[in-house]
Amino acid sequence: MGTPEFAVPTLQAIIEAGYNVVAVVTQPDKPVGRHGSVLQPSAVKQFSLEHGLPVLQPEKMKDPAFVEQLRSYGANLQVVVAFRMLPEVVWAMPEYGTFNVHAALLPQYRGAAPINWAIINGEQRTGVSTFFLDHEIDTGRVIMQQPFDIPADADVEYVYDGLMQLGANICLETLDLIIAADGVPVSIPQSELMTAGEVLRSAPKLFKENCRIDWTKDAETIRNFVRGLSPVPGAWTMLVSPDGKETMLKIYKAHVTGCVNAPTGSVSSLGEEHVMLYVYRSMLIIPTGGNTCLAVDELQLAGKKRMRVSDFLNGVKEIEKYYVQ
Repeated sequence: MGTPEFAVPTLQAIIEAGYNVVAVVTQPDKPVGRHGSVLQPSAVKQFSLEHGLPVLQPEKMKDPAFVEQLRSYGANLQVVVAFRMLPEVVWAMPEYGTFNVHAALLPQYRGAAPINWAIINGEQRTGVSTFFLDHEIDTGRVIMQQPFDIPADADVEYVYDGLMQLGANICLETLDLIIAADGVPVSIPQSELMTAGEVLRSAPKLFKENCRIDWTKDAETIRNFVRGLSPVPGAWTMLVSPDGKETMLKIYKAHVTGCVNAPTGSVSSLGEEHVMLYVYRSMLIIPTGGNTCLAVDELQLAGKKRMRVSDFLNGVKEIEKYYVQ
C-alpha cells in the first residue's frame, strides 16, 4: 500500500526478493491539467501495471466492496509506505498484520511530512522505522530502525533519496524477521524508545500557509526552513515592488551571512512589518530576526523559472526599493 515515488523502491525490492505480491493498493488517479480533465496515476500504480500486478484504488478504505475484494487476495502480510491512515478492518486483516515503513526515527516525527520537519528543525540525524499499525497514527510497536545522517547543507531532495533507498532495505529485513518469527517478531513500544525529558516533535502535513517564511525568525532558523522545503513544496514569501505590486517569491537555497550595511528597521511579526532587501558584494541579503541576515542563493518568482540570485539581480532594478513580507 503506497502512492508516491518514495514507495516504489520498496515495492521493487519486495518483488525482486521473490515475494508473492498479490495486489497493490494506491490512491485514485489524480486530476491534473488546467481543467482537471486528465487523470494522473500514482507512481506506485504506474510501476505496478508495468509489472502486471493487480491494482486497487479505493475512494474510502472502509468501503465494504473494497474490504471484501482485499480479503479475497488472502494476503499473509500488508506493507504500507507513504499511504494513508487505515481502519482496523484493513490493518488487522492479514494473519501477520500490517507494518509501515516510516521516514523518521519514531516516536519522533509522527505525521505526514517527517523528512521536511526533521530538516526544518535542524536535526543532524533522522532515519527509517518499521512498525506494526494500530489504532493511533504512527504509534505502533517498532520492529526495526536505521539511522541516516543529515549533512548541514542537505535539502529535502537529498534526504528523501537517501531514506527512499534505506526504506527499501529495512523493509526486506523486516519481512525476514516477521517470517522467521512466524508473524510475531520482537517489537518495542515507542514509549520505551524515549529518553527522560525527551520532547516529541510532530510532522504535520504541509500546506501553503505553513510554508511561508516568518522573517522574525533568526537567519539559521530560516535557512533550515528553506532547506526543509526545497525543492518541493518550496518556502515562500511575498516580494513587494516600489509601486506596491506583490509577487510570490520562492527561496530554494540560502546561507547565513553578516549584516554589513543592513538597513535599519525591525520586524515585529509575520505580515505586520516589511523587510527591506539590499545588495552587498553581489549578494541579495535580507535582514532577519535577532539582528541576523540571510543571503539568498537560488529563488523563483511566480511564473518564472528557478534561477541563481545573480540572474535575478541582473533583471531587477533598484532592488533596495523592494521588500518582502
